[in-house]
Amino acid sequence: MEKLGTRLRHLIDLLDSAVASTYSEAGLRYRPRYTPIVRALTESEPLTINQIAKLAGITQPAATQTIALMVKDDIVKINTESKDGRHKFVRFTDHGRAMLPLLTAHWEATTEATKELESELPYSLTEIVKAATSRLEEKPFAARLKEAHQKKIGR
Repeated sequence: MEKLGTRLRHLIDLLDSAVASTYSEAGLRYRPRYTPIVRALTESEPLTINQIAKLAGITQPAATQTIALMVKDDIVKINTESKDGRHKFVRFTDHGRAMLPLLTAHWEATTEATKELESELPYSLTEIVKAATSRLEEKPFAARLKEAHQKKIGR
């Protein structure tokens, strides 16, 4: 019997690979994981990595890794804007900014495809994910695991 983690990874693979293919077919060097960062930068620019992580809803290490990939793909650049060099800001490159209209069209198409998929499901996948995330923010999975282990193992 497949477990939840396996099914979730497979679902993400199916979704991400399809989205990544549309970017590739359009000639874009762009990964789905860039989207939360691009959206954060379109709201306000420049931003620090910590600000991006908060706005994007991802961890600081994940933001740092993703931004490094985005620098390599010439989508963003990092500038030091303070005299002491401690404050580094991320902003779009000219190439990254030029991609925005095409990315917006891709995001709109993805939204349409998501709506179609959800219309075929007995429950809204988006709402299920929101609800699960909310519950896990209230009581993290680590706490749930600890309780389950204590019941099974007694520790």
